[in-house]
Amino acid sequence: MSAPPGPVMVDIEGLELTDEDSELLRHPLVGGLIFFSRNYRDRAQLQELVTAIRGIRPEILLAVDQEGGRVQRFREDFTRLPSMQLLAAVASEEQLQDVGWLLAAELLAVGVDFSFAPVLDADERYSRVIGDRSFCVDPQRLAAYVRPFMRGMREAGMATTGKHFPGHGHVLEDSHVELPEDDRTLEQVMGSDALPFVDCIATSELSAVMPAHIRFVNIDSQPVGFSRYWLQDILRGRLGFDGVIFSDDLSMEGAGAAGGYGERIRAALEAGCDMGVVCNNRAGVLEALAALRGNLPQRESVERLKAMRGRPSITSWTELEKSARWHRTREWLASIMSRGN
Repeated sequence: MSAPPGPVMVDIEGLELTDEDSELLRHPLVGGLIFFSRNYRDRAQLQELVTAIRGIRPEILLAVDQEGGRVQRFREDFTRLPSMQLLAAVASEEQLQDVGWLLAAELLAVGVDFSFAPVLDADERYSRVIGDRSFCVDPQRLAAYVRPFMRGMREAGMATTGKHFPGHGHVLEDSHVELPEDDRTLEQVMGSDALPFVDCIATSELSAVMPAHIRFVNIDSQPVGFSRYWLQDILRGRLGFDGVIFSDDLSMEGAGAAGGYGERIRAALEAGCDMGVVCNNRAGVLEALAALRGNLPQRESVERLKAMRGRPSITSWTELEKSARWHRTREWLASIMSRGN
């Protein structure tokens, strides 16, 4: 019988597991692993790596940021995806659904459970970190593009993750390097940037949500990912969201307001996150795990996290290559990419 997923998502160093990586994966509080470009050479290498990881922790959640455009960690041997802003500008509803399906089907075929997608932030060129990762600039129209995309993901057997709640597109600063602050009122935020989250939660299309490292100074003193008010009162209470809450990367400078890595992981989980993401800093990962020593995962979080496991409708790349839908969508995307991304 497999162990329940722990509340910490970590990363590994390279293309194959080191002894240190393997030891880390055996830690009972590790429940997820996120891949980066440094972990990928080609599809065959990735599948060997996935097999090795599953050999140590069969139940671990495997994730990646495979949004498209400038945020696509696996490129060689995978379909190149345009930015979501370019895609939304040219795609029909059916094509949006096909691309969501293709993104998910390719990852599931190599054993990756989910991508942290889609981006629900409304932006065009203002935010330093969002920009063309957004489907469009208008939060009132954004859900119309995102819904068919998510239907495609779910059709392939992949859970969806909306980020970065309640919306990152209104602030200029990049939370990877500093903590952005927003001085709007709650109703101003909920009536604009948060609308895509509100809409998609209301229609039960979001499996998970990732909060932003942003402090809304006139709403709560804590950044969203460390705020019980935002995560419990607003997201769970007012909006009725009952899926997974992942922290954004706790190694980002925007998370530094909570203190060291031990304080960050405890603050995220106590605020209401089901899983804290700690990556690109192995010492920070170890500090976070040490801070949680003896803490068992919450039963509610365990049950929610289990729903993030992939349930592929197509179980291998060989089977995927026999799909007329895959070939048709790839050809259409190649024509889009040839216009420039």
